[in-house]
Amino acid sequence: MADETGALPPRDAMEFDVVIVGAGPAGLAAAIRIKQLAASSGNEVSVVVLEKGSEVGAHILSGAVIDPVGLNRLIPDWAARGAPVTTAVTEDKFLVLGPAGEMRLPNFLMPPLMSNHGNYIVSLGALCKWLGEQAAELGVEIYPGFAAAEILTDETGAVVGVATGDMGVGRDGAPKDSFVRGMELRGKYTLIGEGARGSLSKQLVAKFGLSAGHCPQKYGIGLKELWEVKPDKHRPGLVQHSFGWPLDTRTGGGSFLYHYGENLVSVGFVVHLNYENPYLSPYDEFQRFKTHPSIRDVFEGGKRIGYGARAITEGGWQSLPKLVFPGGVLLGCAAGMVNVPRIKGSHNAMLSGIAAAEAAVAAIGSGRAHDELATYESAVRDGEIGRDLKRVRNAKPLWSKLGTVAGIALGGADMWLNTIIPGVGLGYTLRHGKADYATLTEAARSKPIAYPRPDGVLTFDKLTSVSFSATNHEEEQPIHLELTDPSIPVDVNLPRWAEPAQRYCPAGVYEIIDEGGGKARFQINAQNCVHCKTCDIKDPSQNITWVCPEGGGGPNYAGM
Repeated sequence: MADETGALPPRDAMEFDVVIVGAGPAGLAAAIRIKQLAASSGNEVSVVVLEKGSEVGAHILSGAVIDPVGLNRLIPDWAARGAPVTTAVTEDKFLVLGPAGEMRLPNFLMPPLMSNHGNYIVSLGALCKWLGEQAAELGVEIYPGFAAAEILTDETGAVVGVATGDMGVGRDGAPKDSFVRGMELRGKYTLIGEGARGSLSKQLVAKFGLSAGHCPQKYGIGLKELWEVKPDKHRPGLVQHSFGWPLDTRTGGGSFLYHYGENLVSVGFVVHLNYENPYLSPYDEFQRFKTHPSIRDVFEGGKRIGYGARAITEGGWQSLPKLVFPGGVLLGCAAGMVNVPRIKGSHNAMLSGIAAAEAAVAAIGSGRAHDELATYESAVRDGEIGRDLKRVRNAKPLWSKLGTVAGIALGGADMWLNTIIPGVGLGYTLRHGKADYATLTEAARSKPIAYPRPDGVLTFDKLTSVSFSATNHEEEQPIHLELTDPSIPVDVNLPRWAEPAQRYCPAGVYEIIDEGGGKARFQINAQNCVHCKTCDIKDPSQNITWVCPEGGGGPNYAGM
């Protein structure tokens, strides 16, 4: 509690060798590998992992079909240890959808890297929970429910750790009776594995100029539902991807259906966030997609059991920032290591965690601290991750520049040539265009989109869907979606772009309330937020900043 002057008490501090932010595939792989290396050398290296979700896996959302290369490297006997990785891919299908029909693309036309042979359909949240158990057995300290809210630096500007957010702060910013001061976790090196558009990652990129000389990061929004389908509709091991309807040819995106487990189907829809029409609603495009004749039959008679949404990094090789800064590194999706055509990032996330662990342990062993881990940068760019990203580097910019038909065709040709001449392809590297927030056309020059009303059986409204994410926040805390200028949504975004936050948010967080007399009010329903970060990315005025709410808040995904 603050003293009579209003000053907060000092934070308690804990010292570790390595501090890791984020208990996702990257952070947990780093923690496990550090402990493996320490054990093999007979040394002790202390590691702590902070996770803002209420438990490990609570905020993990992915398709997910995983390439096991990272898991094989980290824990070769994962199957014998009972990893929740049991459904091998048995069939790949690629569809082009029209308003009423489909065309299947022959598998032999697809570049070899698009094949899912040898991959597995999983719940990435369940896999992360299992990885957390492996890490804990090795002596890693894992603190779920604690959000890393602040970067700590020394007098030279080097990162020396992070601080967790204060708990028990009222909506007005004043401490409540339940106030608990955050804690400092200090380390020789700090590894940031927050995932796409992490709040600390964003600050670090700006503070150290990590994106200088690189293309702006590009993003998509991924929406996912988990369904329990009728046994006769279930085809274990089937991986189906599509593009086309309901999106037009100028809007990038596509879908996935993954059959796994006990009659489970993961269905998802991705919309590239460089879309132009401010009236487009990614959430409603997803709901409309499920009504396609080639899709809806899978879900008839089934039951939806989960929902979530999350931003996805899509910039790839061109947008990969500098990965190291004094005192730490960016891991996995925090840096943008997703292979967009393959819709896969967890394998590179784990490989990045392994590389960071090896660089950090070597540095600590030689008596270093708080400097740049240059060997990590080179290991990523010159190793498997770099090769994986470089061979698909033109797929996203070609799609964005030429549209769906020509962009995918030429991107496929480039990937085929990258199979023949690895890392070269057509011999060029296209640059990305504008940042995603700058791509919207003004409302006066855009066509409104009329979306059908949800039927409550196959399609659903946003608030009903949010209830399937088990999202919860302490309502009296400060709003974690901060407006730089509260007047901009109504005075600028509404007349210019019809305030697109009402539509790009997949959780009904943002509303324009008509108060009569020509007056409108911008309302933020922060308790609905599923932490997708789309608002931080797509707001055309860059007026919204997503900051961490109290630890443990947000979605609590089960089996996602």
